[in-house]
Amino acid sequence: MTKRPQSLEDIASKAAVSRSTVSRIINNAPGVKEKTRQRVLAVIAQEGFVPNPAARALVTRRTHAIGVVIPLAPLTFFEDTFYFPTLLQGISRMTTEHDHAMMLWLVQSEEEHQTFYRRIVTSRLMDGVIIASAASDEPLIDYFLNSGVPFVMVERPGSHIDQISFVSIDNETSACNAVSHLITLGRRRIGHITGNLGIADGVDRVRGYERALATAGLPVDQALIVEGNFSHSAGYLGTRQLVEQHVDAIFAANDITARGVLQALHETHIRVPDDIALIGFDDLPTASQLSPRLTTVCHPVQEKGQMAASILLDLIEDPGSGPHQVMLPTQLIVRESCGAVVL
Repeated sequence: MTKRPQSLEDIASKAAVSRSTVSRIINNAPGVKEKTRQRVLAVIAQEGFVPNPAARALVTRRTHAIGVVIPLAPLTFFEDTFYFPTLLQGISRMTTEHDHAMMLWLVQSEEEHQTFYRRIVTSRLMDGVIIASAASDEPLIDYFLNSGVPFVMVERPGSHIDQISFVSIDNETSACNAVSHLITLGRRRIGHITGNLGIADGVDRVRGYERALATAGLPVDQALIVEGNFSHSAGYLGTRQLVEQHVDAIFAANDITARGVLQALHETHIRVPDDIALIGFDDLPTASQLSPRLTTVCHPVQEKGQMAASILLDLIEDPGSGPHQVMLPTQLIVRESCGAVVL
């Protein structure tokens, strides 16, 4: 015979307290003696009682759910095999630890942005939102700034930076360190295949590339900068252009682009790193499996997701505590493709 689900009244009766006391303990409300709290919690554990989330939300005005909004078309999102899956894994780990659900929204058009915002603000479907966007003109920023809904950006926002909580990495310094490493290895004609220049990551990595050259007293030759979009094809096609400029090294905006670079160089029988050295960015799981193994900047994407969720949960508990702004460290992972490691 199936056991009847327990109610608040059942727990209250078994613990010899009132229904309201059980409710206050479940919702971590103050004013309950510790001895009473422990007795009720023991009964809850013994009976396997699970509070009704809908009823709990009515009492606490909390949904115990957070939203993650990613401004991408579904096809583009599901083609990604590293960044967003890893980011969501980090967010999910933190929300699970704190007994919160995570809801994912993919929005692309202006109408979808407005619909998402209205549902969050008017229906309070979620207690807070993580916006995973590096776009310099992300419209959701303006929507949420005056909404009273806690939110955190993944990546540094392009505007209102002093008002917004965010988690990011120092893309400029990370790129500068990578290019400086190539310079210390004797490379002087260093090309760069950029990422998407409509987002901060792409722009900051170009700035880091240029800063490294300037610091070393090397000219910034625009012919050695090829605009890309973080894709394999951008690396492949960009390499064809850079080879004509007689580069001796290439800094790719990410590892996917670097894979395209490697393919183009292999097809033209150009040796890596003997003829052209190569550095990527992200440290994908496949970076150490390429031939030669790829030197790259380790991007702590999972930690970024965990930190964003942690900050959001803090803001939900204490909305006046922000903004919290965290820059996570990166590390240059030196392998064979840059020429610093003997094959």
